[in-house]
Amino acid sequence: MKGNLSINSENILPVIKKWLYSDTDIFVRELVSNACDAITKLKKLVDLGQVEHISPEENYKINIELNKDEKTIKITDNGIGMTENEIQEYINQIAFSGATAFMEKYGDKLDKDNEIIGHFGLGFYSAFMVSDKVEIDTLSFVEGEKAVKWVSEGGTTFEITEGEKDTRGTSITLYINESSGEYLEEYKLRQTIEKYCGFMPVEIYFETLPKKETDKKDENEEIDEIEEEIKCLNDPHPLWLKPANECTDEEYKDFYHKVFMDFNEPLFWMHLNMDYPFRLKGILYFPKLKHELESIEGQVKLYNNQVFIADNIKEVIPEFLLLLKGVMDCPDLPLNVSRSFLQNDSNVAKMSSYIIKKVGDKLNSIFKNDRETYNKYWDDISPFIKYGCIREKSFYDKVKDSLIFKTTNNEYLSTSEFIEKNKDKTDNKIYYATNEQQQASYIKMFKDNAMEAVVLTSNLDNPFISYLENYDNNVQFLRIDSDVSDTLKNSTDEKISDDDKKYLDEIFKSALNNEKLNLQVESLKSENVPAIITLAEQSRRMQEMTKMFGNMGMGADMFKDDQKLILNQNNNLIKTLIGLKDNADKNDLVKIICEQIYDLAMISHKPLDVDSMNNFIERSNLILQKLSE
Repeated sequence: MKGNLSINSENILPVIKKWLYSDTDIFVRELVSNACDAITKLKKLVDLGQVEHISPEENYKINIELNKDEKTIKITDNGIGMTENEIQEYINQIAFSGATAFMEKYGDKLDKDNEIIGHFGLGFYSAFMVSDKVEIDTLSFVEGEKAVKWVSEGGTTFEITEGEKDTRGTSITLYINESSGEYLEEYKLRQTIEKYCGFMPVEIYFETLPKKETDKKDENEEIDEIEEEIKCLNDPHPLWLKPANECTDEEYKDFYHKVFMDFNEPLFWMHLNMDYPFRLKGILYFPKLKHELESIEGQVKLYNNQVFIADNIKEVIPEFLLLLKGVMDCPDLPLNVSRSFLQNDSNVAKMSSYIIKKVGDKLNSIFKNDRETYNKYWDDISPFIKYGCIREKSFYDKVKDSLIFKTTNNEYLSTSEFIEKNKDKTDNKIYYATNEQQQASYIKMFKDNAMEAVVLTSNLDNPFISYLENYDNNVQFLRIDSDVSDTLKNSTDEKISDDDKKYLDEIFKSALNNEKLNLQVESLKSENVPAIITLAEQSRRMQEMTKMFGNMGMGADMFKDDQKLILNQNNNLIKTLIGLKDNADKNDLVKIICEQIYDLAMISHKPLDVDSMNNFIERSNLILQKLSE
């Protein structure tokens, strides 16, 4: 029998190649999925007792055979098979009326979102993306049916003849075209099978035909190679299908290493299992995260009934969760998801909310039941949690009581714990340091007065603390050098005279050549600190935001006038300067001391620019030289 396929255009193959799939390797997923379906249907009939001549203990499998010499790939299953009438129904009738109507309806959308995928059951025809010719050899499970052979070259005409297949099931042979020769490479084909079919529910075996005699090694080596090739490639029973209470820590870790090729240990994980109003199973892993989001690359793999769909689909998985690693199996999603489907499907929003809730519940559970472990994890997971709070208000609402901060005393405290512990010292404010080394003098002043600050070192912290202040009126963050806390001042000391204040103001403005210098004199409890630099919190945050948006020059200078030089009248060096007030012979020394005090204060506030650092080093050397004379 010969005939034409039931379509109204001869351009079906170019349409499939150009519009239906963005990646040609999808043909592996489509054809192997069809083979899985064929086996699943037969197993169901056997389980229902409708097929008596097939044993319930039948060994079902899919074989994929690569023949580089013949330039073929053959996919064989021992499933339900097809009769000639079924080939006419399933293969010869493509599920749309014409390419013209198809292009008119979908042409303006397909190039962007590939929305046609999954709508018309065209999986089998993905074979023509990589093939010049496709053959189907099939034998139905129905006793007495004859084998059938179907051949098509180019995808627009076909020929059906009686076949020679003598075992139940279907074999599809692809004659690979020149432009798709990469799939004739064993490594490429094996990699593609593992990508899409690594967890399909039927065992999959991959085999390359024996090499030519001239290419053979000795006989024993060849046997070893073939045995290695025909090992099962997939895991038909992935860990996410197993009840969580039956999974061991070692199984979770082994699965993580195998799927994500990450030899580091995950910190912890959570097992997802939802049956209503949608079906979802999966495992989310919390890996160690670096502090800068730009370097974080998570991977959440989405499956449909164990068939790989895609990585990191933001419409299904909340964006901040993509910093994690995991697998999710959602049978209620189509194999080929489109953005319009995801945006209009009510289950997708529920799925996202469910995942956020489960992640929040997991974090809260560790916080409440194993605080020591939670504290230990915090440095590694805090970028994820902070980013998640900023991105998803519902996530913040869920975990806000479990947000903690590392302190300068190496403790981990929540905002409420910090405020309660330091309420007599900080007036319900939360002080923080962004660089423990650079701000060491400020931290020491705090510690000398039994005070502490939290440590915030990530670029994410600036928007994060602003976010917290926006939603919690009881929280106010101040950088440790934003102001001088009353706790650090010595209120019992007498204030210096107005004349001495005026003198200090004049000599520092003159020495620094800065008439706009904002100078203030205080009596600090820490006598060893001659001066500190402060910058109002909101000015500093605006400065950081300006830098973040690329205005580097403006960020450095825009708020320079808001900086304040606080001189400590309790310090001996400041007292020495006051003592030199009427000694004109010491003007050069006064200038050097003022410059050195200012630079020392600035170094504790922020890094010096190149010129200032060079001047500071030269001046320090000069001071040492004078001391040795």
